[in-house]
Amino acid sequence: MSLSVKEILNIGRRHLEESGVADAAIDCKLLYCYLMNVTTAQLILEYQKILPDSLCDEYFKLLELRGSGVPLQHITGFQEFMGLNFMVNDKVLIPRQDTETLVEDAMELIQGNTLRGEAFLRKGKKDWEILDLCCGSGAIGLSLAKLCRNVRVWCSDLSEDALSVAKENAAGLGLSKITFQQGNLLEPFQKRFRHRKFDLIISNPPYIKSSVIPTLQREVRDHEPMMALDGGESGLDFYREIISRAADCLKKEGVLMFEIGHDQREDVCGLLEETGKFFNITSLQDLAKRDRIVVAVLKGKKEQQ
Repeated sequence: MSLSVKEILNIGRRHLEESGVADAAIDCKLLYCYLMNVTTAQLILEYQKILPDSLCDEYFKLLELRGSGVPLQHITGFQEFMGLNFMVNDKVLIPRQDTETLVEDAMELIQGNTLRGEAFLRKGKKDWEILDLCCGSGAIGLSLAKLCRNVRVWCSDLSEDALSVAKENAAGLGLSKITFQQGNLLEPFQKRFRHRKFDLIISNPPYIKSSVIPTLQREVRDHEPMMALDGGESGLDFYREIISRAADCLKKEGVLMFEIGHDQREDVCGLLEETGKFFNITSLQDLAKRDRIVVAVLKGKKEQQ
């Protein structure tokens, strides 16, 4: 039996609510927009249309997927981030709004040598060589490459599958000069004859405690890659490893910039302080006023002594 768009959206909302989907009222509409290739702004003009049985069936199939816990982004195949469309699948972490704050702060630093409106670097940099470490879909590094003029970007990840996604995203954004590197954290950049240093190393590494993984939403726990989530028993394994090597991969007064969990500020700042190699160790909050970012600048060699 054919149904109006308004009727089918009501069915969709109820089904998703009953299935425990948090954003049921939004997701039922986004699934329709995806199916019919219309924008959310156009949706109100669709309400009185009558859908034939075949399209109703296609919509119901999408509802079943979403209701079973498959993330909306895995159904539609993309996520908007920094106003750009990124392809995503189950091989990469879905980019989130919290990480947009990290990118916005990095952009301010790159373009004006300031952070949240305050002077941050003792000497400004005109050009930036940037490493997006644990890049996943490439959302951080590719956004910086697309939105900033004076940058050269490397994207690195242990996962070849993730790098394949990042490469597709670079092509989709028209970015042809990105360097991709497969390997374990900073190891690929510390080889004897291929040692490279960066002006900025920026990373959203895995930082969830192993014990917390089973308590995550099913969309995250069951469908996003575990290697992009699990930060070990303390949640600090990747920060500890990156910080221990970062000084050797940063240029003079190079910047190290992390996304962190809301309760990890003291631990991550402490790891940086323990090295004695960084200054201007700064934490920043996200839009919800939760600790979300840690930034530090590499000291000169004399200052490290």
